[in-house]
Amino acid sequence: MAPGLDVIGDIHGHAGKLVTLLRVLGYDDSSGVWRHEHRQAVFVGDLIDRGPGQLETLRIVRRMVDASAAKIVLGNHEFNAVAYATVDPDRLDYCRTHDAKHDAQHRSFIDEVGFDTPLHRAVVEWFRTIPLWLELGGVNVVHACWSAAQMRDLDGVLGPGNTLSERAVIAGARRGNEVYDAIEVLLKGPEIALDGAWYLDKDGNRREQARARWWASPATVREAAWIPPRTQLLDAAGTTVDELPARPLRRGEIPINTSDVPVLVGHYWWRRDFAEPALSTTWACVDYSVAADGQLAAYRWNDGDTELQADQLEFV
Repeated sequence: MAPGLDVIGDIHGHAGKLVTLLRVLGYDDSSGVWRHEHRQAVFVGDLIDRGPGQLETLRIVRRMVDASAAKIVLGNHEFNAVAYATVDPDRLDYCRTHDAKHDAQHRSFIDEVGFDTPLHRAVVEWFRTIPLWLELGGVNVVHACWSAAQMRDLDGVLGPGNTLSERAVIAGARRGNEVYDAIEVLLKGPEIALDGAWYLDKDGNRREQARARWWASPATVREAAWIPPRTQLLDAAGTTVDELPARPLRRGEIPINTSDVPVLVGHYWWRRDFAEPALSTTWACVDYSVAADGQLAAYRWNDGDTELQADQLEFV
């Protein structure tokens, strides 16, 4: 196998799938660390929440990262975990409030590590050392969106190597400031208003905004909104809407892909049976919904590749 990188999608605690994928990719468990003779894994974040093997996933990935057998970028679930454990000194409450919605989203992780235990604190501290994005000499990796404007908004805010500082965590959990907006875009992707339409997402939440196709240079709301296939759109009266308006996008309404090399992301809960591919020559998503009975995916980028190819995706 040629030297290169294996960029692995959102795992969400599915440690068994991760082990299977590593074997398929040619990695061996050597003295407790999964390694490849010629290649390095790159994890796109969202290691935690939802799945049955939170601690085992963390053990596998952290050992690989510590041994330089892998790299990693921060996912929104890791950011949420840090915010859930960090007190905002002005509000005297956790940055991510411990309400019913957030507790439910985080339950699988907290059930395994315990809240505010030594293990929990150690894991959260490790999350703080994970960069928000990586430039890897021919390919770039971020959890949700590559946007130079949002990266510039974090200049002087992040810690060494684009990691989370205390200021970034606190400001990143407070709506209405540049740090919050930048972290939202990089880790959750930009969103676009649906001009009165709405839908229910996979968790049953009403969404009046949709994730935006920042990778596709869209010209209208209809082209920009990425809504999973077979999702029912409704208007304010609850009547079915056949399609979104074709209103032209305003300048700067959503960020566009600013990378001059291919970008690999996770986050978007793709499936292989979607008509729209999650890959072009310049961008690919490696999140294939493993936490919703989908698959765990990896993109095999080889040193020197300048374009992405569908046959370099692997699935388990």
